Amino acid sequence: MQIQDLPYPDPGVPDARSGPRLLWWLFRNQLDGQLKSLAWGLLHFVSVTALPFGVGLAIQAVVDRSGSRLALAGGLMALAGVGVALGDTFLHRAAVTNWITAAARVQQLLARKAALLGSALTRRVAAGEVVAVSTGDVEKIGWFVEAVSRFTAAAVTIVLVCVGLLLYQPALGVVVAAGLPVLALAVLPLLPRATRRADFQREKAGRATELASDTVAGLRVLRGIGGEELFLDRYRSASQDVRHAAVRSARMWALISAIQVLLPGLLLITVVWYGVHLARQGRIEIGELVTVYSSIMVLTYPLRHFEEIAMAYSFSRPSAKRAARVLRLERATDTGGSRAADLPSGDLYDPATGLLAPAGRLTAVVCGDPDAAGVLAERLGGHPSEAGTSALLGGVPLDELPLDAARTAVLVQDKDPVLLSGTLRELLDVPKSGEVGAAEALSAAQCEDVLAALAQGSLDAADPMDARITERGRSLSGGQRQRLALARSLVTDPEVLVLDEPTSAVDSHTEARIATGLRELRAGRTTVVFTSSPLLLDRADRVVLLHEGEVVAVGVHRELVHKEPRYRAVVTRETDEEAARHNANRLDELHEIEETA
Repeated sequence: MQIQDLPYPDPGVPDARSGPRLLWWLFRNQLDGQLKSLAWGLLHFVSVTALPFGVGLAIQAVVDRSGSRLALAGGLMALAGVGVALGDTFLHRAAVTNWITAAARVQQLLARKAALLGSALTRRVAAGEVVAVSTGDVEKIGWFVEAVSRFTAAAVTIVLVCVGLLLYQPALGVVVAAGLPVLALAVLPLLPRATRRADFQREKAGRATELASDTVAGLRVLRGIGGEELFLDRYRSASQDVRHAAVRSARMWALISAIQVLLPGLLLITVVWYGVHLARQGRIEIGELVTVYSSIMVLTYPLRHFEEIAMAYSFSRPSAKRAARVLRLERATDTGGSRAADLPSGDLYDPATGLLAPAGRLTAVVCGDPDAAGVLAERLGGHPSEAGTSALLGGVPLDELPLDAARTAVLVQDKDPVLLSGTLRELLDVPKSGEVGAAEALSAAQCEDVLAALAQGSLDAADPMDARITERGRSLSGGQRQRLALARSLVTDPEVLVLDEPTSAVDSHTEARIATGLRELRAGRTTVVFTSSPLLLDRADRVVLLHEGEVVAVGVHRELVHKEPRYRAVVTRETDEEAARHNANRLDELHEIEETA
């Protein structure tokens, strides 16, 4: 896989049982790129370490006044120089390719998982954590995956140099061969502490990211209540925690780097001292001493890759662990489905609560608990409850349908729908039946003033449909965002449409017109609206009252207001005193009727 071939046609099925398993899976799926990187790395490192042998051979040739050996040394150094240039160029190319393709594969896997889970993702993993995994973590994972092949090339090169020195000059070669493993393994005792500090820093950074995303999302509300400074202080404190953690982590890595510099220096001093002693005794030639000395100097370069691989693994392991945790998440349903993809039709029924929404009718659901209403709305969209029960459409459990078929059959609009940035035309460019046009949907959702506001605020769009909407529609009011989201849901024209409080931010006059437009446009289609608005409830064909997770009353709005105290308490916001007075009046009316009879 080359960078120009991205994205992957199919990123594959990851081994997400643990972070190390995910890293190993990524390595295996990039074996071709890893082998290329290893080959170029060997060429580069071997060429670098061959230079000292050429230098030593040249010096000894000068001492011995041998022109042929000097020419041979010159040729060897020229050949090594070519190898260094080619190896370094193509190693960098292969390494960057491995890095970017590994990160891109993880990003594609995360994007696929997010699309699969939908709104269930942020209920299981904090939004800030999802952002951190899909940005910084994928970079760290890609870094480790590409560093493995370079580290392997460096390790093989060090072994070859040790063997070569033993054969070339056994007396000094033994000292080098004994000292290099100590250099390579000296930092191992410090790695657990460095890893813990890196994990702690990453945890603090994730919390700060989550706090920042929550603050930005609620900035309009914070400004309304004057709470910006409070949240800025919280973020300032969180960012300082991240800074302190980063400094502590950097100190440990600085210590590791210092050891990586100190120990090779000590080995170099030892070799030079011992080599001079041997040279004075006549046991080695000057050229051999220069060769060994130069080799140790050059070996500090591949030795740095031991520190890099340790650092890369320390940072990537927790990142891979978090990515694997997200990739392990599954829908409560089998996305492939156990039934045919034929779209069912008929009544929508929820066995957990007993809610029945007849086919082709507008059903309003009144629930005093907004959280319970949201859970029920999701269950009607195909997400089973914790007990495993799923809503049925035409007698077919939605969790047994393939995911695409379930999404086509039922559309759920959340209480707080999201508007993505782009033009209004792009916002309404969604999968749809084609039976409902954009103009009809916008009219039913009472978006005339929204179109006017978009046209007025756009300098280069003559058509309001080409006017741009900012991220999450923050330039619009809450009611305007809500109506555009409703229009987007209406234009899809699904078999079943579930709306959770679609007019909570709209004034009563507009809400009354929306109720009429919704009823007319969805005529003959199944629509379920979770609301406590009398204006919407009065337009519904059927009103259902939910109390403590069960259906306790079914009827029409005007009947339930008079007959059901629990319904009246939710819809009219009636106090206990008003309820008692209303019951007393009802008793008086009954007594009068009995006396008259």
